[in-house]
Amino acid sequence: MGFHTRSLTLLALAAAGLGGCQRGEAENRSAAANAAAPVATAAADPVARGRYLTTVMGCVDCHNTGSFGPHPEQGHLQGGTIGFEMPGMGVFYPPNLTPHPEAGIGRWSEAEIVTALRTGRRPDGRVLAPIMPWNNYRILDDADATAIAAYLKSLPPSDHRVPGPSRVENAPQPYLTVHPPASGG
Repeated sequence: MGFHTRSLTLLALAAAGLGGCQRGEAENRSAAANAAAPVATAAADPVARGRYLTTVMGCVDCHNTGSFGPHPEQGHLQGGTIGFEMPGMGVFYPPNLTPHPEAGIGRWSEAEIVTALRTGRRPDGRVLAPIMPWNNYRILDDADATAIAAYLKSLPPSDHRVPGPSRVENAPQPYLTVHPPASGG
């Protein structure tokens, strides 16, 4: 390949690369505009705001039947199929958050959902599983906490049942082992 041919080839590759960068930049601007749109729309619609918050806060990462798989959107908030082992405590499975009266949180009021988010306690007084990051959610303002509760109550009820907490030797597979950070200083 001669110098002239090589230069033209490099020039063509550079032009294609710049074109791709410009297209990528335009796509990024478009994606950013689309990502901001649900926030603006949700300000007037608590259910839409709640959907947005459950997505960005990671609720859907654990409480979906498709979590950690090729289709994470399936089983939206119907409870996780992968448990979390907390050494010395057992294995916990993310519960069904739909308003099903037996399999989900259908008997909980919106106020009880807000309390669970902020305090880590269920309406019956039991503590939520240690993997639930309620401590991060305790600072939610009233509008956001209530929006999450409204969204959860708006979901179609699902009778998908997840295993209760169990000892490691009795826990259904699969589950992930979560090691809390070592304390010390």
